[in-house]
Amino acid sequence: MPFSFEILKRDTDTRARLGRIQTAHGPVDTPVFMPVGTQATVKAVTPEELDDLGVQIVLANTYHLYLRPGHELIASLGGLHHFMHWSKPILTDSGGYQVFSLAKLRSISDEGVTFQSHLDGSTHLLTPEKAIEIQESLGSDVMMCLDECTPYPATRDQAETSLCLSLNWARRCRQVRRTDSGALFGIVQGGMYEDLRARAVDALLDLGFEGFALGGLSVGEPKDVMRRVACSTLGLLPDYHPRYVMGVGTPEDLVELVFSGSDMFDCVIPTRNARNGQLFVASGKLNIRNTRYRDDDRPIEKECSCYTCRHYSRAYLRHLFMAKEILAHRLNTIHNIYYFTKLMSQMRSAIREGCFAAFRKAFYAAKGLEPPEVL
Repeated sequence: MPFSFEILKRDTDTRARLGRIQTAHGPVDTPVFMPVGTQATVKAVTPEELDDLGVQIVLANTYHLYLRPGHELIASLGGLHHFMHWSKPILTDSGGYQVFSLAKLRSISDEGVTFQSHLDGSTHLLTPEKAIEIQESLGSDVMMCLDECTPYPATRDQAETSLCLSLNWARRCRQVRRTDSGALFGIVQGGMYEDLRARAVDALLDLGFEGFALGGLSVGEPKDVMRRVACSTLGLLPDYHPRYVMGVGTPEDLVELVFSGSDMFDCVIPTRNARNGQLFVASGKLNIRNTRYRDDDRPIEKECSCYTCRHYSRAYLRHLFMAKEILAHRLNTIHNIYYFTKLMSQMRSAIREGCFAAFRKAFYAAKGLEPPEVL
């Protein structure tokens, strides 16, 4: 089945929208959060558990799978879906961010990025053409263009130079793409300069991508700057394509960016925080390491129906974590992923019922907060 996207319902008082993406591996209802499965696994949980938790689509990483075990090996074993025993859609990022953040040594040119592997120091050249070749070999349902993630802070000249490079690479990705089974998304860069972001949108629209992503956010900039840039850029993207804000974020980020019209998100926060003992609840966050939970027989959250909350107490979860038991990571991760998938489901319901503004207000009220000023 070819990739498609349709808007099913628009909220009356906000820019939030309910949509459905169709892929060769099934539908995805939006807005949606994608757990990060960097090395063909979402850390600490099985694909069957992800399915039970309501996960619709996962993200895997091109850089890591290229270096280990190799995209050609995965292709020879039936593709990434078969390799990791996941039958639903998979989005793969281009690997560009990991090259810039993990590679020991790297040099950037018009051709691509030459880098040394963080695993063994071997030298590799990642070009736009190579990024697409890897993702097509993996059998991705959604592929991302190779781009340069503009750091923060960056001068205007630095951001503009980086943007020009990313746009050139986007053109080459579009030209070399060989398959119609996986969608290809363009990535909007431009740093924190809204006029450069607007220029990126105009250029990418001319190339005919199936979706558009906002990159270079949550890279150290203040939260209000991230939301301002994201909100202004989302308003420039076409209405009839999915909009993806990459690497974001916290529950508050998700609510604000759905409010502003975003459809897709990914972040390591639910899984990474789980492994650090930080659990998400309606009132905010709960640190299971805290001594106060030593003899607390309650679940993480009384109203939560995840497997962890149905069966285990805070006292037991604290014991597991303090004893450094692997089960602590698993049970904490199950809860956090459930929290994120349930939050997205609640937002979809609020859009369907035309009451997203009221949902947003109640979301913050549960934390004892007032919603941020609308941008």
